[in-house]
Amino acid sequence: MYTPDENLQPRLDYVMCASPAGTHRMAYWEWGDPGNDRVLLCVHGLTRTGRDFDHLARRLAPHYRVVCPDVVGRGKSDWLINAANYVVPQYVADMLTLIARLKPAQLDWVGTSMGGLIGLGLAGTLAISAIVRPDRGACGLPADQTLSLGKMVLNDIGPKLSFSGLTRIAEYVGQPMQFDTFAQAVDYVRSVSAGFGAHDQAGWEDLTRYVFNQQGDHWARHYDLRIAEPFAEQSEARIQASEAILWAAYESITAPILLMRGEESDLLTAEVAEEMLARNPHARLHTVPHVGHAPTLRSGDQIEPVAEFLLTN
Repeated sequence: MYTPDENLQPRLDYVMCASPAGTHRMAYWEWGDPGNDRVLLCVHGLTRTGRDFDHLARRLAPHYRVVCPDVVGRGKSDWLINAANYVVPQYVADMLTLIARLKPAQLDWVGTSMGGLIGLGLAGTLAISAIVRPDRGACGLPADQTLSLGKMVLNDIGPKLSFSGLTRIAEYVGQPMQFDTFAQAVDYVRSVSAGFGAHDQAGWEDLTRYVFNQQGDHWARHYDLRIAEPFAEQSEARIQASEAILWAAYESITAPILLMRGEESDLLTAEVAEEMLARNPHARLHTVPHVGHAPTLRSGDQIEPVAEFLLTN
């Protein structure tokens, strides 16, 4: 029988997924009772890992089976054979494979940055499936059931993205950084992550520990540098062309939505956040002061609004 523990640590597992080029394993970190069919999927940002959600997961593990995948190409997940598949449709397909294994009766979602875009992609996919095949089950569920997303937290992300914010991120994603010491890696993460807001030294070390690992005598990035290749191909025209799809997916969501926005974010502007409120009546906004892109969901003042939103009927 599962027994909650204040010093709870996650369980690591893997699920086999497929791309047009072959198969790959996606790692995921699981917290809480493995028999709980109330599942919370927490999906990280572009260069991060599922361990970003350790603090949030510990808070919510008594209520959920909290599952935090390392998106393919990051952390302990495999790297893709073809770098061109490091795109949201592939990530959505991988999440559907994971959901089929988990078989949730209730599925809620927390997505930071890229993780929010994956959530929107999943919402859009499910909306289309419900229209095209209304009589079929999904994701391993019995045929008389359908999978639907429950509550969704979109952490500093929306259907309309700031091109300048994306350009800033693209400048460092594919750089082959390596350092002689862990302390140097921590200093680097701090230098490129000012948007995360204020953290103490232990916090910055924690934010570095799972995105840099020791390889021989050096500390190097813990992700496939080739994720930058499709990311770098994004143009302002291409981003604008994708917005209609993302808005349609966002507007299809009928469950409650919490928009978390860093007050100083350069990726989700205040104007877009207000537009999101206007275009989906199920959304509400929480602004995190003195933070840019993106709130790290590590401190009580950021965790508790998310917990209250998810746990309140």
